[in-house]
Amino acid sequence: MTATNRLRQSLRKPGKYAQAVLRWKKLSFNDVPPIFGNAKPKSGSHLLLQVLNGLCRVAPYTYTSSLPIRSITREGRKRSQAEILADLRALPPREIGWGYLPPTAENINFLCQEGRVNYFIYRDPRDVLVSHVFFATDMHTGHGMHAYYQSLPDFDARLKIAIQGIHQEGLDLADAYQRSRSILDWLAESRVLCIRFEDLINDRDRSLLALLDQIEKTGYRLPTAREKALAILIEAIDPKKSHTFRSGKTGGWKNHFTAEHKALFKEVTGDLLIRLGYEKDMDW
Repeated sequence: MTATNRLRQSLRKPGKYAQAVLRWKKLSFNDVPPIFGNAKPKSGSHLLLQVLNGLCRVAPYTYTSSLPIRSITREGRKRSQAEILADLRALPPREIGWGYLPPTAENINFLCQEGRVNYFIYRDPRDVLVSHVFFATDMHTGHGMHAYYQSLPDFDARLKIAIQGIHQEGLDLADAYQRSRSILDWLAESRVLCIRFEDLINDRDRSLLALLDQIEKTGYRLPTAREKALAILIEAIDPKKSHTFRSGKTGGWKNHFTAEHKALFKEVTGDLLIRLGYEKDMDW
């Protein structure tokens, strides 16, 4: 986190703290369990962020961090594990954190300490690829792949590169399997509630209730009745408020994957979709 971003956050926090004091009629907020919302990029992180903001109206949290903790900066620099842990340790218990963190032993050991709450949102890797190509080509001109994607003739060519990856002339994009395999590691971690983006869209109430249950598994009892808490979280969700919003739909990959893309994806990722529960076999 840069000095400018730290200053920006420090200026916002007193106001958020004052709002929380008025809402909850208390000065200390250290009794609530720490929450961290984690995500794969282009997998619904801003939808999860809206839910985390809603939790500040469900339990006495003062603030949801406005900036994510990243393993790679937006400029493409890989951050050290020490930098990441320093950011995690700097989060006070009353502040809800979020980010894009890989399942390293160090991250898991910190996040999965007793009494902490962890969420991880992921999405069908095919939809992630489509979202990535649109985002890097049309929405984020500073993306490391922007200029290269712009140089390609069409979306089909860009999607092929996104599937197979590229490592040349300063470009370093891992293939679809390498970029998605870490989902399996998070799914294997019982102390993390893993949420499918598709379920948060299509099975919203059950998914949100599971989020609330995860907090109470720490032994903390939410001060807001469950029915009211659910209504608050539903109200907090508005995909169109995300600055990276494009369609907010599930299964959109079907409109973009040709037979050639499907064959290439299967060659690169093998049975990944089966292991993630998105397909029952290779015949899709």
